[in-house]
Amino acid sequence: MPAKPDPSADAILGALKAVLPGLAATFGRSCEVVLHDYRVPERSVVAVAGEVTGRHVGGAMSEIGLSVLARGDEAEPILGQLTRTPSGRLVKSSTLPLRDARGRVFGALCVNLDATALQQVGDLLSDLLGGTAQPTPTTFTDDVEQVLDAVIRAETPGDPAALPRADRLPLIAALDRRGVFRLRGAAPRVAARLGVSRASLYADLAECRRNPDHRTEPTA
Repeated sequence: MPAKPDPSADAILGALKAVLPGLAATFGRSCEVVLHDYRVPERSVVAVAGEVTGRHVGGAMSEIGLSVLARGDEAEPILGQLTRTPSGRLVKSSTLPLRDARGRVFGALCVNLDATALQQVGDLLSDLLGGTAQPTPTTFTDDVEQVLDAVIRAETPGDPAALPRADRLPLIAALDRRGVFRLRGAAPRVAARLGVSRASLYADLAECRRNPDHRTEPTA
């Protein structure tokens, strides 16, 4: 992803900020629309309309946003993904990458619909909801530290600081795949959680990028 997208990116963000309230109002109080600027990924939220996930301007992206960021200019829309917030809400989320005049991804428009009430109805009328799709736990928060912790927890069940290097390398490779190291300041944060120095983390990350054999799941 380019460090300096085309200036058209700012014009696109400005235009979308003006329509966010109308989009959210169209779907009522169960809808939230969030606008992200990936040029500042650790504070990507630049506008919010509606109240579903508790997001605020200046807040962090979720794991969904990280996955889009990780794909860079190859990112595609993620439509209708069922997620579960830490508070237990069932949310149907769609994430639409935004491209500047040169076709480069620089942000995203996200629509979150609170589907909790529909789930309750669906428990009685399961055929209408199409069966057994399970929501993915997702951390919607303004704090990038919480998102980082959630991604690490999803990749390893135990204490990451207790992992031997053989298991730490697959974890670092998984975090790299999920876009964690695109966040400014992520490396020292990850190093602290893994109980290693920043230099050791950079060496391990370089090893993971050289050697695809490390791209497996941690064993502990």
